[in-house]
Amino acid sequence: MVLAAATTCAAGTPGDARTAEKEPPSAPKSVVIQAMEQELERTTAGLGKAAPPPYFISYRVTEQQRAEVQGSNGALLSSEETHTRWLQTTVRVGSYELDDTHRVGGADSGSQASFGTSAPVDDDAAVLRRLLWQESDRQYRGATEALLRIQTGKDVKVESTEAQAPDFSRETPHEYYGPHVSFQLDRRPWEEKVRLYTNYFRSSAAVLNSIVSLSAQAQNNYMVTSEGTRLQFGQVRYRLELFIQGKASDGMDINRYANFDWVEPSEQPDDKTVLESAGQLVKEMEALVKAPLVEPAAVPTLLTGRAAAVYFHEMFGHRAEGHRQKDVREGQTFAKKVGEQILPDFLSIYDDPTQKRLGKEDLLGFYPYDDEGVPSEHVVLVDHGVLKNFEMSRSPLIGFPHSNGHGRAQTGLMPVSRQGNLVVESSKRVSNAELRKMLIEEVKKQGKPFGLVIDDIAGGFTFTGRGQPQVLQVTPLVVYQVYADGRPDLLVRGVDVIATPLVSLTKIVATGDTQEVFNGYCGAESGSVPVAAVSPAILISEMEVQKKETSTDRPPILPPPAHDPLAPGEKP
Repeated sequence: MVLAAATTCAAGTPGDARTAEKEPPSAPKSVVIQAMEQELERTTAGLGKAAPPPYFISYRVTEQQRAEVQGSNGALLSSEETHTRWLQTTVRVGSYELDDTHRVGGADSGSQASFGTSAPVDDDAAVLRRLLWQESDRQYRGATEALLRIQTGKDVKVESTEAQAPDFSRETPHEYYGPHVSFQLDRRPWEEKVRLYTNYFRSSAAVLNSIVSLSAQAQNNYMVTSEGTRLQFGQVRYRLELFIQGKASDGMDINRYANFDWVEPSEQPDDKTVLESAGQLVKEMEALVKAPLVEPAAVPTLLTGRAAAVYFHEMFGHRAEGHRQKDVREGQTFAKKVGEQILPDFLSIYDDPTQKRLGKEDLLGFYPYDDEGVPSEHVVLVDHGVLKNFEMSRSPLIGFPHSNGHGRAQTGLMPVSRQGNLVVESSKRVSNAELRKMLIEEVKKQGKPFGLVIDDIAGGFTFTGRGQPQVLQVTPLVVYQVYADGRPDLLVRGVDVIATPLVSLTKIVATGDTQEVFNGYCGAESGSVPVAAVSPAILISEMEVQKKETSTDRPPILPPPAHDPLAPGEKP
């Protein structure tokens, strides 16, 4: 899993899936929903006479309007807008307890919801129904073949206790019709902005390359299922990303990055705000290319809020995703630890995709319904250090029979349980200044040569499968060595943080008093999905760092144009 740069609430028990739960409509049914309903009725009646008959069918259309403007080094690279639709069809045969998606002995059944197919953007019901008919037939044939293999394989393969849970959960259907969303974006002003922002970076000889991109996306989701779910809803998001590259004298690549996220056009950052952020990136780049390399060490470490947020996302969040407790190929770190203390008792963690903002910051992990048609829920995962729950999709676990709205996927992939807005809370809070004093005291107490302050982080990844070491690795971007004898902090580069979950999580000593947000995109089995992680700064009594992989290419022989050294007596 890769991460690219919110009170307890009891969840209700879903009712029987035979009666749809009505939600107040705010818009009429779209042509897409009507076409899906008509073809679902025909398909259900026709395939209901087949052997075996489907027990569940769903149609899902994802419509995207996307605009992107990208510039580099003072010039425009691209400016375009697209409009697409993508259809995914799921046909399940067998039963909720055992169906064609079942994994026997950890192997894939070979039957998963299709990657799907491109669908027409025209609101033409007849054309869409024809595509639905073709995909339903293809999915049904694949599902029946897979179920036969599964039934045969179960006779000769041993299954773990976790794998004996049902294959699909029974959930209350939902019906909601939201308005169609879209945006109107004049790209010409943004074309000038990306020229302005990337031209600013040319003022520094330390910046070898710069890229700035603006993306606007309106996504409308349509879903119809044989259980009675009927959903149409949409979201609009905007993102501005600044990225610069440099290179140290020993060949190591140095990257700095910043981003802005908003949902209303009126909330976009002004030029002054963006250029201030660009100036900070340049200042850090110029210092980092000259900074010394870190030496491997295991020392007390303070992670600022954004860095701590990524740490919890990778170290805890992925291991709390429900499907990882079920799959025999996974490490199943927390599968048998519900009710046990896994964190210090002053820490609690919840995941809440219903939360749109924290203060003035939008949270990328917000969504009203997941990709399986289940409403998103606030889920308490850890309460005062004790593991309570998992992020659940419609793949149930023994003791956790229902989804809590965390089945997510990139368009075209099969949903699995994923994080949304992961939020860390602490009852042992001190000011960030006091936390730094505690870091220095910890360095003295352990007799270490220095401690570390990790101030910004690019992202990270973690291995959760049994075939790999159960470790986390994150890539800090701005790291300082802090000394107990009063010497000034020393900026260092080339740092990779490595840690193991069951040990590292218990070494957290205290936290700061201010939560910070990391918005990013997380890649895993079901593709890249928008997420947010929220945490205060944390002090860890011991964290191991190693030198990161580096390039052996030297920096360019000549400086960038317009940065040649001045001849004696020459005026700039």
